[in-house]
Amino acid sequence: MAQIIPNKTPKIIKQLFPNYTWDLYTDNEKKLYLTFDDGPIPDVTEFVLTQLNQYNAKATFFCIGDNIRKHPEVFKQILSEGHTIGNHTMNHLKAWKTSLDTYINNTIDCQNLIRKHSPNEDIQQIFRPPYGQISQTKFKALEKLGYKIILWDVLSKDWEQTISPEECLQNVIQNTQQGSIIVFHDSIKASKNLTAVLPEVLDYFTKRGYVFDTIRF
Repeated sequence: MAQIIPNKTPKIIKQLFPNYTWDLYTDNEKKLYLTFDDGPIPDVTEFVLTQLNQYNAKATFFCIGDNIRKHPEVFKQILSEGHTIGNHTMNHLKAWKTSLDTYINNTIDCQNLIRKHSPNEDIQQIFRPPYGQISQTKFKALEKLGYKIILWDVLSKDWEQTISPEECLQNVIQNTQQGSIIVFHDSIKASKNLTAVLPEVLDYFTKRGYVFDTIRF
């Protein structure tokens, strides 16, 4: 049976796992936090960056280390345009199917590659587990190493081949509120929905007075 992931993270889940960052709500700031997983990828990531620039929007990119290795110039473009980098493991590992040592070492390898390609940047240790999978044991090990775990408030589900761009757009518009962390993917798989929906999301919320910011602690 396929795992059903809600478009919006239920409040009870956030309460059960308060050590993870689900959103960044503040009373007096109309801020939203766009995040992009699985890049950097030529064309797709570059499309995202172009759209963000048009709206003076900033975002956080949770990068796969192997994609940084393959596409360092695209990675450097993310940084040069003022966005924040997060760790998404070296090889997009599933936490529930990977041993503790392998998972932690894979994450460290990704972080080392991030630092290698951004020697003059203030790189924080923020981590999003692929598929949103994380165990308490792995969380404790990452926390001990100084990582902050970033999950989400809203899933666009742009990767789902069975949903239309309009459904993807409504996933975001109907569930986003002040302080929401929103997930998109700068990947080939998600590109059909991403390219149609991201400009609409940026336009919709910008017209309503929201600012798109990076995740920083």
